[in-house]
Amino acid sequence: MFAKKPLPFLLFSTKLPFTTQFSTAISHSFFPSFQGKPSLSQTTQAHARIIISGHSSDSILLGKLLSFLALTPSIPFHYSLFIYQSIQTPTVFASNNLIRCFAKSQFPLNSVNFYSSMLERCISPNNYTFTFLIQACAKGSGSGSGSIEGVQVHGQVVKLGFGDDVYVRNSLIHFYSACYSVESAKQVFDESMGVCDVVSWNSMLAGFAKDGQVYIVEKMFDEMPERDVISWNTMIMAYVHNGKLEEGLECFRRMRGFGLTPNEATLVTILSAIAQLGLIENGKSIHSIIDSLNVPITITLGTALVDMYAKCGCIEQCRHLFDKMAQRDISTWNAMICGLASHGLGKEALALFDSFLNEGFRPENVTFIGLLNACSRAGLVEEGREFFRLMTEHYGIEPETEHFGCMVDLLGRAGLVSEAIEMIESKVASPDPVLWATLVSACRIHGLIELGEEIGGRLIELNPSYEGHYVQLASIYARSRKWDDVVRVRKLMVERNTGRVAGWSLIEAQGKVHQFVAGDRDHVLSLQIYQMLENIENCIAEAGYVSV
Repeated sequence: MFAKKPLPFLLFSTKLPFTTQFSTAISHSFFPSFQGKPSLSQTTQAHARIIISGHSSDSILLGKLLSFLALTPSIPFHYSLFIYQSIQTPTVFASNNLIRCFAKSQFPLNSVNFYSSMLERCISPNNYTFTFLIQACAKGSGSGSGSIEGVQVHGQVVKLGFGDDVYVRNSLIHFYSACYSVESAKQVFDESMGVCDVVSWNSMLAGFAKDGQVYIVEKMFDEMPERDVISWNTMIMAYVHNGKLEEGLECFRRMRGFGLTPNEATLVTILSAIAQLGLIENGKSIHSIIDSLNVPITITLGTALVDMYAKCGCIEQCRHLFDKMAQRDISTWNAMICGLASHGLGKEALALFDSFLNEGFRPENVTFIGLLNACSRAGLVEEGREFFRLMTEHYGIEPETEHFGCMVDLLGRAGLVSEAIEMIESKVASPDPVLWATLVSACRIHGLIELGEEIGGRLIELNPSYEGHYVQLASIYARSRKWDDVVRVRKLMVERNTGRVAGWSLIEAQGKVHQFVAGDRDHVLSLQIYQMLENIENCIAEAGYVSV
């Protein structure tokens, strides 16, 4: 299965005193300072103590050591296997902990084969055996497999009578949710409601949220006999990940109203919603909550704050926070580079990329989206071409639609429309209409009327039901004063009954979010708003402005 490759041990020069009768107190002497997740160094030192004390075959001590290896991050699996194989008569405790080590390894589904060997050696499983086995299958399902093995383990659970154990049941719910079989998870949940706890409910909430069934998440959330912070986090996540951003903000306010303290997961999710809505006052409020609660600024939380400030227009605050962060990962750098790019600070974004490389990071596809966007907004054509070449030839990153979109925009802004067309036709397997639409805008800006007409007509053929293409083509005709063609295109748009989605604006004022569409009269202050608009129009007219 795996080669026996024990790690070198850090031996001590003196033996520890050991009485003939083993006790818990003696066990503590081998693992004196283990709290939380022990390091690899701590576990190897504990192993060394066991060896030099003459108890290298003690099944209890080695089983205890395996339990710490199961918690140790980045432990080489072959070391855990070596420890287990050195136990002459393995206990179910030691076997369970090896299954936990399997679950952390690159081959989590091998734990199912190991379970079969346990049965052959007459090691009777218990509820923890199945909890860890199902967790391993859930991890294996992330690579597209594991569902068959998990169902087989479920059969063993039922056969051996562990179906009513709450820990096993919770693991099964999580497993089926991970396999995108939320209905199977709900069936497990419903089979024995009497043994379900808050973890069971939270697992079901997460399953339906992952499946996009927000209505069911809301219904279950309201029916929960008790809720904890994870319950509220899951409800907020369900809203935010499914585009219901304002509902997510309101859910967060309700959570705070109940006196619950948000954790890092809550804060990261709600900052994502705020970033997408661009509500800076809400973002500052969350930042102040973080400071008042003394929440540590981890890489994840710090990156969320950087992203929020960038998308809310506070690029200086964003850069200040970025520079203050003690630790940053590639996501943090990407957020800062993309933030500078979106604010038109192209040269600053490229300079930051140099620092990124000096820190030893390797760029990924998102990094180059930020760099190409920076070049596009700053008009850096040669730099953009070089980054595109570097991405494909040096780093071996396959360009995606977003990368081509940035290049087409860059070339179009610079008037190099022919080169942009050549890129689309020669390098994009199935050109996205957005790429062609970008070129229509470039044709209109640079007065390339005939080319704009041709591309606009092609767009309408590709997607005749999208109203935006008709509007772009009509604007091309309007620029060349072909008013008959403008009327013809708009009439064609009406005849084909294109679906027009009303554009809406969002504004944050005095802690509240207000949404408007063109001609809106539904707002409670609409009368005052229109009076103010009339005053503004009068003022700019007096200043000499004439609308075209």
